[in-house]
Amino acid sequence: MEFTQGVRFDTFGLSEATMRAIRNKHYEISTPVQAGCIPPMLAGKDVIAKAPTGTGKTMAFGIPIIERIAPESEAVQAVILAPTRELALQITEEMREVAVCHEGVRLVCLYGGQPIGKQINALKRKPQIVVATPGRLSDHMKRRTVTVKEVRTVVLDEADRMLDMGFIHDVTRILDKIPHRENLGMFSATISREVMDISWVYQRDPEEITVQATAENKPDILQYRIEVSSDAKVDTIARILNAEGLERVMCFCNTKGSTERLTKFLQMRGFDARCIHGDIPQKKREEVMQSFRDGKLHIFVATDVAARGIDVDDVDAVFNFEVPEENEYYIHRIGRTGRAKRHGVAYTLLSDFPSRMRLDDIARHTRSQIIPAVLDEDGHVVPSQS
Repeated sequence: MEFTQGVRFDTFGLSEATMRAIRNKHYEISTPVQAGCIPPMLAGKDVIAKAPTGTGKTMAFGIPIIERIAPESEAVQAVILAPTRELALQITEEMREVAVCHEGVRLVCLYGGQPIGKQINALKRKPQIVVATPGRLSDHMKRRTVTVKEVRTVVLDEADRMLDMGFIHDVTRILDKIPHRENLGMFSATISREVMDISWVYQRDPEEITVQATAENKPDILQYRIEVSSDAKVDTIARILNAEGLERVMCFCNTKGSTERLTKFLQMRGFDARCIHGDIPQKKREEVMQSFRDGKLHIFVATDVAARGIDVDDVDAVFNFEVPEENEYYIHRIGRTGRAKRHGVAYTLLSDFPSRMRLDDIARHTRSQIIPAVLDEDGHVVPSQS
């Protein structure tokens, strides 16, 4: 079933506690993926949903899960698996905002890179909802610090990416250990062969929900390509930042070394910039990400994998310091701006022939209109005449 528009939250028959939390967030109308997924998941049905990034998937499964929790029980009743710690933390934070008015509903987030002892202590508080990366949940299950025998609902978020990252054995092992599962929700930007394999084995007559990238939910993003020499890239970003008065910006690089160098050069020019990548300790990464979410950090520099799970609605612009190596990465990068019906802008800097060829390929495959542009004498970006 295809969904192109949402409906009012007060038509779903939700509890007053959930409606209070939704009103606190100033939401009235659901997104298409929420309209498609909330009713079947409330009814305990299996769901497989294909929806673009940034369309409200967390609340699409989070609301039904919280509605179906028995708060008086101390057993784990729902498990949500995510491919990265950043996404797991983001899901936990959003679901806590929905659960805030539900007395006795407890969540825990389990992921690698955090001391396992701290997580074991959190598990002693008997959470009913576990959000986790597959590897870390498997570790806890082996240690018997988590029991999943009473789990009724399982969700695989970003299922395609999770399976691409090699988690298929962990995921199937976890699903095999949940004997009384009532429903399985799978959420994915693309429905790959691996995703379908999991669906065929573990789902029963799933409701299929497809949300097309329509004008309603497709981000409104102006995309520019700017040709500069490699040693002028930082100056170009600095000029655009100053001229356009951009408050909250994400810069993407392909390597850890590039993120470090770009961050240092921006800091030397007086900009409030910090970066994250795979070699930065988890605690520091979380601190930088939270600072950006809270609006305290202006420029956030990251590699593609490290930035997964950063879900911020009001990013003014995205800079591609380097052209991404995957077409999908380009979509994920620029999709951080132009969200929540705002206008966004993305700038890609090109300094050599291979990067131009890559961007041409990306434009073809993603059907993106990327406008050639130059900087005027004040540093404003204008379409080039050539």
